[in-house]
Amino acid sequence: MRIATYLHNDTRKVGLVSTDGQYITPFKVSAETARRGALDLIEALAAGDALPPLDTTTSVALSAVRLEAPLPLPRRNLWCVGRNYQAHAKELSASVFKDNDSNPEAWPIVFTKVPECVVGPHDDVRLPGADISDQIDYEAELAVVIGKGGKNISRADALGHVFGYTIVNDVTARDVQMRHQQWDMGKSFDTFCPMGPWIVTADELDGTKTRVRCWVNGELRQDGPTDHMIFDIPTLIETISRGITLYPGDVIATGTPAGVGMGLKPPRYIQAGDVIRVEVDGIGAIENRFI
Repeated sequence: MRIATYLHNDTRKVGLVSTDGQYITPFKVSAETARRGALDLIEALAAGDALPPLDTTTSVALSAVRLEAPLPLPRRNLWCVGRNYQAHAKELSASVFKDNDSNPEAWPIVFTKVPECVVGPHDDVRLPGADISDQIDYEAELAVVIGKGGKNISRADALGHVFGYTIVNDVTARDVQMRHQQWDMGKSFDTFCPMGPWIVTADELDGTKTRVRCWVNGELRQDGPTDHMIFDIPTLIETISRGITLYPGDVIATGTPAGVGMGLKPPRYIQAGDVIRVEVDGIGAIENRFI
């Protein structure tokens, strides 16, 4: 299934995208449920309930709606992973990773982004102004959406806790990221987490064997298969859930391949008017203009 959150006639709805990608059919849910996007549906399924029925009388063309982030306001901070592709760790080894353990396979770097930075798959991303940061960068990522909560989840059981997958662009203010001993501030500016275009459920996509790509103004910058991750998805879930309860609807961004702007020689940061497209095989794409 592809579950999307969208606006139609200025009303937020949650619906099921048709297999051909041409239409979307809303679930029969309350306005309050729709306000939270797909979250209530994920929580209901985790509790053993069925999905609500579809309102087949109000299907509309996908082109007639405005897609929003499938989780417009996640229940809490998004979990994010740094240095999770070997080539990316190498390209930034002298910058954001210089103070980390010299062995990139020791432990994953985990940080968070505040939920309020999430925007839709085609929304504008606002640059903060050069007086705040002039080193804005992109990071194309596959994101895991937790379906079954738990604590101390074993690696062997981890994929059974996955509801599905979506796409995020982990937009980053590099100078702010490097200025502080933790990364959250440089990762959490308003609009710095485009997400979407929907959630593809785990029965239709194997996130361990897909591919992440990113284009900047039509130029391919990033291209990495997820089986090149240093820490695979089961390991990330096991690690993040150690002593910490994961809840249905939690999001884990799994890291970015090589090719970010900071890693180029010379670095090439995002400028006003740039358009960033992130695509993951089996999910689709998000595309955002930076203003």
